[in-house]
Amino acid sequence: MPRSKKGKRGGNSSSKGSLRQEVLQLQLSKTALSRAVNQLIEALGRNGVRGESGVSDDDLASDIVSHCSSASESASVIEEGTGEVVDEQTAQEETEDKLKQCIDNLMDKSAKTRLAALESLRLGFSSRVLYEFLLERHFTICDCLERSLRKGGGEEQAAAATVCALLCMQLGGGVEGEEGFKMLRPILSSILIDSCASLSARQSCARALGMCCYVSASDDAEDLIKSLGHLESVFVGAYPLGDGTLPAVKAGTPALHSAALQSWALLCTLCPASRINTILNHHLPRLHACLESSEVNFRIAVGETIALLYELGRDIDQEFEYEDCDALCDSLKSLATDGNKHRAKNDRRKQRSIFREVLHYIENEDFTEEKIQFGIEAIYIDGWMRHRIYDAFKEVLESGVRHHLQFNPLLRDIFGLGPPLIMDASVKASRISRTERHLFNSAAFKARTKLRNKVRDKRADVM
Repeated sequence: MPRSKKGKRGGNSSSKGSLRQEVLQLQLSKTALSRAVNQLIEALGRNGVRGESGVSDDDLASDIVSHCSSASESASVIEEGTGEVVDEQTAQEETEDKLKQCIDNLMDKSAKTRLAALESLRLGFSSRVLYEFLLERHFTICDCLERSLRKGGGEEQAAAATVCALLCMQLGGGVEGEEGFKMLRPILSSILIDSCASLSARQSCARALGMCCYVSASDDAEDLIKSLGHLESVFVGAYPLGDGTLPAVKAGTPALHSAALQSWALLCTLCPASRINTILNHHLPRLHACLESSEVNFRIAVGETIALLYELGRDIDQEFEYEDCDALCDSLKSLATDGNKHRAKNDRRKQRSIFREVLHYIENEDFTEEKIQFGIEAIYIDGWMRHRIYDAFKEVLESGVRHHLQFNPLLRDIFGLGPPLIMDASVKASRISRTERHLFNSAAFKARTKLRNKVRDKRADVM
């Protein structure tokens, strides 16, 4: 959101006037240059060198990345003589102008133009917090995204689903986010369960459905149940057959199963205790069997989901234990020490590391804490639920996750960080210790968990 200009008063009046004259001259020169460039572009367009648009789709996406990156820098340029911060506000306004053009391009007849516009929106939404900008445009954007999901090809559907997740993340858990999710959930679910749809589109829809439901419908039991059911209907395709053997699946399907399982696990963190008990009894034995899958990434997703379900079970009953725990631990030990040469070296290393963590948690409730640093703040990933929540946001936001942890009220609320910090020199000079930050984050996360448990109890009657 554009920030109001705050500058220092005073300074030499003559130098200020001289400076403003120079700035005015520069602006006039820039205007003249811009007109000349536009005339040249129009001339080239008439000669068939360029299309109707003066700027290519690739250039538009590149400009948005450039503006978002420069606006995210902590340092700003101060206009000499006035002390006004101009870079961040200017960059924000330029980014919003580019995004307006991208929103218009979502309605273009050309699939290539629509796809480029979706990619630009993805980059813009993941790099900046744009709540006020999107507030008055979210219906238009939702309508365009729904059209792309219904009528676009597989690549366009996949891109649109990702933008759906980012849009809900920008709008937060308020009325606007709920309205957007109500509008988009049916088509996301339809593509997800459509076996004829593109695998990449279904995978993207699985992630978007889980994220949008987690952010925008966490208190709506009906939407939660429907989303859980649709996601479950996809990954149960990897469950063992009646004779105990795992089904043969075509290439690309394990990635879809992993995405659906991970989104389902994210939504499980919202379920009431009664629902968790049913999930544990039904899914743990089948997930245990899936550890024998030949796909390393799916095995890892299964192992992390087992650990998360164990954590949810222990939240309800500290003495919780899976009935076939010894066999499960044997399977985990085998994967944690897997040295099969037919597996890729990197796959073996990654698998061993994760399954050692899962095994240690199930046997001893040990979890290796991970620190995520952003600015002068940090969060600590100290459990499997928190691990899944953070990874879900990271999968959607990619490199923008740290910026959103700093400035997005939704993420700061979820991770117990409080309102965004207002940074100045005195704040930077008085950093709190690592131990104090850790204690604060842990206390805030526990408080949020208690609050969510109260909401779970309310949803339990509906479920």
